Amino acid sequence: MNETRMEAATVFDSHLPDALQRALEYAGDDGFVASLPVLLHARANAPLDNEIWDTWFFTANSEESLVRTPAGNHVAVIVHGGGIFATPQRFRRLYMASTWRDSDQGFTGLFGGKIRDSEAHAMLEGRCPNGAEIPVYSYGEFAGGVAGLPRRYAVVMDFELARTSRCGLTPFEELKEDPLMIARAGGGGAAAAYLDRAREYYGTDAMGSWHRFDDMDPMLPQAWVPFVYDCIGGAADKRNLDPSMRLEGEMDIWFTHYRIARDAGFGIRADTALINTARYVAVAPRETTTGVRHLQFTAPENAV
Repeated sequence: MNETRMEAATVFDSHLPDALQRALEYAGDDGFVASLPVLLHARANAPLDNEIWDTWFFTANSEESLVRTPAGNHVAVIVHGGGIFATPQRFRRLYMASTWRDSDQGFTGLFGGKIRDSEAHAMLEGRCPNGAEIPVYSYGEFAGGVAGLPRRYAVVMDFELARTSRCGLTPFEELKEDPLMIARAGGGGAAAAYLDRAREYYGTDAMGSWHRFDDMDPMLPQAWVPFVYDCIGGAADKRNLDPSMRLEGEMDIWFTHYRIARDAGFGIRADTALINTARYVAVAPRETTTGVRHLQFTAPENAV
């Protein structure tokens, strides 16, 4: 009898749309590409020497958007599991769009992705571009706890609440109460579980949480993709770095527009340009009896 189990693979490419394409191909119809809550849950439950921790960054299959509602209000929409930018084709359309400032499909001045009102309004109703329908929760409902969250969903919060969420290095205990962190992690309990584990791993009193909501023109609908970052050099830096240096390291103006220490880049970032490399985690069912991954390759004791 064949044994089937879910297996994860990391998919890296220097071109984000190509990375997403390959990740979706690996996942197939029965798998998925990990969203931010899924990545954080995996980290919270993994050994601290696992590559989910010991890798410079991962790209989340999530997005954070500024949307104008049909009534003219401004809201933030946090989508997990694939929203407007759920396909490599949508990213490629962004990349190939006119750079003229009046283009409604190109990059913003900060290199976020412009989105059309029609796309944004459909997302508010849970209608994805590929025809899928997903549940949409208000932040108040979501923060109160939603049982049995699906893999793919959206959270809508007032734009001012998102704009005033913590941005930058923040004490772990404060992040547990931060609205954007709660929406990013999949709820208050999930946020607390991840932050406790992250504090153990990083050995600091604070972690970075960055977003662009305070930089955005409220009249320009746009979307950003969150990344989970370690320090600029990845695991090798961490092993040789005094924890205090993570907050006081060399300044690197190219790594972040906030001009913070480059070694303080660890945390969750949705402020980096969408012209980017990407490393997704794709998960899919695999039959362990038909592949090479689980074969025994050690030689027999009596082999010549």
